[in-house]
Amino acid sequence: MLPIDAAAHSSRWRRRHPCEKAVLGFGLTALAVCLPPWPGAVLVAAAALAVLLGPAGVAPRQVWRAWRIPLGFCVTGAVPLLFQVGGAGGLVTLAPDGPVHAGQLLLRTSAASLGVLLFAFTTPVSDVLPRLVRAGVPAPVVDVALVMYRISFLLLDAVRRVREAQAARLGLTSRAAAWRSLAGLGATAFVRAFDRAARLQTGLAGRGYDGTLRVLVPPAAVSGRFLGASAALLAGLVALTLVLERCLP
Repeated sequence: MLPIDAAAHSSRWRRRHPCEKAVLGFGLTALAVCLPPWPGAVLVAAAALAVLLGPAGVAPRQVWRAWRIPLGFCVTGAVPLLFQVGGAGGLVTLAPDGPVHAGQLLLRTSAASLGVLLFAFTTPVSDVLPRLVRAGVPAPVVDVALVMYRISFLLLDAVRRVREAQAARLGLTSRAAAWRSLAGLGATAFVRAFDRAARLQTGLAGRGYDGTLRVLVPPAAVSGRFLGASAALLAGLVALTLVLERCLP
């Protein structure tokens, strides 16, 4: 199981309805995109971090380990805005407003990713997928997503075991050996994926699979108090952003 999935299953908000956490997490993401980068995105990022580290009870180390990957994509997407192609200065030159646009994009995307992480750290995927059928998503689509989610952990475990076996057999001692081991790892994972799929199909057929996967969804009621607090936080961020935008240069 991935660390973020383990954190979601052991979260303080594990028993809360996914709708509540979606309103808060995706609401923060929407504000990060819609509000001005300064100071809106900064306030959204601070609020998301405060909720993650405070009421949600996520460890700072877990937040950083999960956030650094999307943050890397945010930085990669912002760097091209620093340059322009063509013009009087040459083929590639610094854009006049490049740093401003790059900083704005970095603020928006990094704050938006924190909102998504807030939902991911508090809501297991197994709690969300079965409820999508009630929201109008076709049942076969949900079933395929649920099966892929479950089988992905088996494949990740198989890849880890093969990688450990290759390292124990000195398969990573040189660059050439590492490339050969990587090719063997890919081939083994490809074969095992088909084997797992065939075994899963056989198991479902033996259990009378009729086209619908029936799973037990933990009961959870939507809390009006939680939704009200989330709406108040989002409205407060909007109001504070508008006030600070007028006061700050």
